[in-house]
Amino acid sequence: MAGDVRILLISNSTLYGRGYLDHAEEEIRDLLGNARRILFFPFALHDRESYAAKAIARFSEMGYEMSSAHTVKDPEGAVGEADAIFIGGGNTFRLLKALQDLGFIEPIRRRIRGGAPYIGSSAGSNVAGATIKTTKDMPIVQPRSFEALGLVPFQISPHFQDPDPDSTHMGETQEERIVQFLEENETPVLGMREGAWVRATKGSVILGGTRGARIFRRGRSPLEKTTGDELSSLIGAPE
Repeated sequence: MAGDVRILLISNSTLYGRGYLDHAEEEIRDLLGNARRILFFPFALHDRESYAAKAIARFSEMGYEMSSAHTVKDPEGAVGEADAIFIGGGNTFRLLKALQDLGFIEPIRRRIRGGAPYIGSSAGSNVAGATIKTTKDMPIVQPRSFEALGLVPFQISPHFQDPDPDSTHMGETQEERIVQFLEENETPVLGMREGAWVRATKGSVILGGTRGARIFRRGRSPLEKTTGDELSSLIGAPE
């Protein structure tokens, strides 16, 4: 049965000068509400044990009970019993391959569409989109496809950096790479600077955090957006 979609997509888990998830703690608490049992997905990093321990300790400080998906035997059951899902950052290709190989894609989709809160950070935000085609990570492994969770109808580009007019670097900027994606694809792209996040619910996408974001759409000039802006008319929203 469908429930209220509650999604928080964070550009980065650690903001310069602050601790792990400190900058987003208030938003995380607000999203989780009465949820207490969080299932964490550490698959974007090689050392799953250490990553899980870090996340479990941080959420324990906030008063939540957390378990890690890398220890479960029954993906369907573990996702179904969790009050909320948190997918952490790292390498997006490694993360998506593990979600596919271990059978987590469909259980997560059903759980989130049924009303469980979803938190994604960096790579965890990437996989919430339709595909991972706008990740900036190196393809260190090969997933079966680029198709991701499809929780939101737009692409994510976390850690977005604006072009530096004084740079002598001759490689492509992030903005140029997003434009190349849109030469071949129709899906809008949300470039979130570090410190930014979006809250997505049914029919609504609100930009939060600091430093804002840029919206890229095929055949149109990029749009600058700031904290508090509603974005669904530009990039779509969960249904």
